[in-house]
Amino acid sequence: MKKAIVFGAGVSGKGSEKTLKKMGYKVFLIDDKIGISSKEGMKILENDKIDLFIKSPGVPYTDLVKKALELQIEVIDDIELGYRYKKNNEISGKIIAITGTNGKTTITTKTQELLEKAGYKAKVCGNIGYSFSETVMENPELDYYVLEASSYQLENIKEFKANISLIVNLAPDHLSRYKNLDHYYNTKFNIGKNQKESEYFIVNTSCAESLKREDKISGKKIYVGMDKTYKKESVWVENESVFYNGEFILEEKLASLKGKHNLENILFIVCIGKLLDIPTELIREFLYSTKTLEHRMENFFSYGVVEFINDSKGTNIDSTKFAIEAFEQPILICGGYDKELDLTPLEEIIKDKVKEVYLIGDISDKLEIGLEKIGFSKERIFNLKTLDKVLEKLKSKVDKNHKEVILFSPATSSFDQFKNFEERGRVFKDLVKSYFN
Repeated sequence: MKKAIVFGAGVSGKGSEKTLKKMGYKVFLIDDKIGISSKEGMKILENDKIDLFIKSPGVPYTDLVKKALELQIEVIDDIELGYRYKKNNEISGKIIAITGTNGKTTITTKTQELLEKAGYKAKVCGNIGYSFSETVMENPELDYYVLEASSYQLENIKEFKANISLIVNLAPDHLSRYKNLDHYYNTKFNIGKNQKESEYFIVNTSCAESLKREDKISGKKIYVGMDKTYKKESVWVENESVFYNGEFILEEKLASLKGKHNLENILFIVCIGKLLDIPTELIREFLYSTKTLEHRMENFFSYGVVEFINDSKGTNIDSTKFAIEAFEQPILICGGYDKELDLTPLEEIIKDKVKEVYLIGDISDKLEIGLEKIGFSKERIFNLKTLDKVLEKLKSKVDKNHKEVILFSPATSSFDQFKNFEERGRVFKDLVKSYFN
C-alpha cells in the first residue's frame, strides 16, 4: 500500500486525506493541535517509505517539509492532488481557476452563480472553504469546478492546469511569507503554468504587474481592462458601459455590484460568460440583480441615518483603499495582523479621505505613529485595540440623526485576534447590533 503524509488538518488537509484514502493510500495526518505531532511526523518520514507529501497552504515550510524535500519525496498541495485525481479518473468537468490580490472571492462566487443560472452544474472550491480534491472526488458529475486559489495554494503546482485561468490584479501582500513582491507575484502566475493554446488565460490590462509578466502565459490570452488603452481588450469600459468585442453588455450604474473594484470584477465575469457562450441577456440580467457577498462592502445595519458597512474581506491595503474611495469621508475602523508591509499608502489615503480612524490589532501602534507623522490630527485617531472597545466608543459619540458611514475595512489579515475574516466580520456585525439596537 502506498503511503502519504498530509501536513495540516484544516479544510484543505482533511479534504486531501479523504481523497488519498479513496486513491488507496495509507494516510498520516500531521497536525500539532489535532493530529500526529510534527515530532512524530519526522520519525515517520525517516522510518517509513512515504510516497507523497501534501502540504496544506497555511502551513509554513517547517523542518518537516524541508526534510521531505531533502528525502526527495514529492511535495504538492491539495489543488495538484485534485487535478491528478480528476485526470486519473477521466472526470470531464472543466476548471475555471481564479487568483489575484483582490476580488477573487467575488468573481469565484458570482461565476458559479452565473453558471447555475445558465443551467450548468457548478461548485466553488479551493480557497473559498471547500477542498478542491474533495470537491472533484465527491462531485464527478459537475460541468464546472470554479476554483479560487491563493498564492499559498499555487506554490507546489506540477501538472495542474485550468480550462480558464485568470489573475484579477496584483498588489503588495503576504511579505511575511515571500522574499519580495516579485516572488509573490510570480507565484500567482503558476495558475496558468501548464496551459496550452486551447485553454484561456484572462489578462487584466489595467494591472501593470500582470502585463509585465505576459511572457509567463502559455495559454490563449484574452484581455480585459477598465478602458481600451491597450488596444487588445475583448472586454472594456467605455462611457460608463461594459462592452465585449464591440457588443453592449450592461450599464455600469445598473449593475448591483457597486464600486470601482466591483466593476473590475464584472469585466472578468462577463468575459468568462461570453467565452462559455452564455447569452448576453442572461449575463446582463444576472449582473443587474445579483447580491453582494457577506463581509464584502456589506451594508448590513442602519442606526437612524448612520450606515454600517462590513468589509472584513478587506485583507490588504489596496482592498481597503477601494472601500474608502466608495464613500465620502467615512469613519474607518481598521487594523489587525502585521504582514510586515509598508503602511504608507494606507496612511496617505486615510489622511486624504477619512474623517476619523479607529485602530485595532497588532498594527494599531504602527499605524498611529505613521498617521501622526504625516500630519493626521491626533484628535481623529482612536487606538482602541479591539472591536468591542471601538463600538463602545462609537456608541458614545455617534448621533443617529447625523448622516455618517462607519466602514469596517481592516486592510490586513485577522489572525492576531480572529480565526479568519469571516469570524471577524460576524463579530463586528454582532457587536454593532448589540450596541446600537
